[in-house]
Amino acid sequence: MLCHRRTKNVNVCWCWFVLFIYILAKNIAQFIENENSPVLTVSAVIVDKRRRSHHHQNHHTHSYHITFETQEGELLELRVRRSEYYEMEIGDRGMLTHQGTRYQGFER
Repeated sequence: MLCHRRTKNVNVCWCWFVLFIYILAKNIAQFIENENSPVLTVSAVIVDKRRRSHHHQNHHTHSYHITFETQEGELLELRVRRSEYYEMEIGDRGMLTHQGTRYQGFER
């Protein structure tokens, strides 16, 4: 029975390790893709806003996301700074600058 418990704990630890490596690899791949993408400035309209809560042991944080629709109809959900999130409104039109999934700015 004790051996079975150890095996189960090892399997759980192994699963967490594999998940960690997968997330790390995915983030590195996204970073490389963004670095290799050109900086683009396109005409866009804000179609959605989303604030995501992240709960940690003793505190919580938020991330802020804006969904833009380009003139070509492409939807881009990009993470923005808190201050910019509260300045932007759904329906705002302007010029969006981004590099892959990396938000650079939005001028109305």
